[in-house]
Amino acid sequence: MAIESKLTTKGQTTIPQEVREFLKVGAGDRLGYEFVDGKVVLVPKNRSALDFAGVLHEPDRKPVSVETMNEALDEAVSERVELSRDRN
Repeated sequence: MAIESKLTTKGQTTIPQEVREFLKVGAGDRLGYEFVDGKVVLVPKNRSALDFAGVLHEPDRKPVSVETMNEALDEAVSERVELSRDRN
């Protein structure tokens, strides 16, 4: 499914709702642009492991460092980029 938006003379565009929902971003969130194989990939940049503190709490689970969580998040983003490439 191709989703489009229009670029204004000021270089601005509205990110379509479907894209915002997929990226889980909203007003005030930061976005990054990465060049990958001749395409531009839009990546949410305002999330860190600290944003998710306590979300997955299970009393019997061993604590995990922020660094380990960030590595897992980086891997998940990389997988999402790969899936995005495969769709195109």
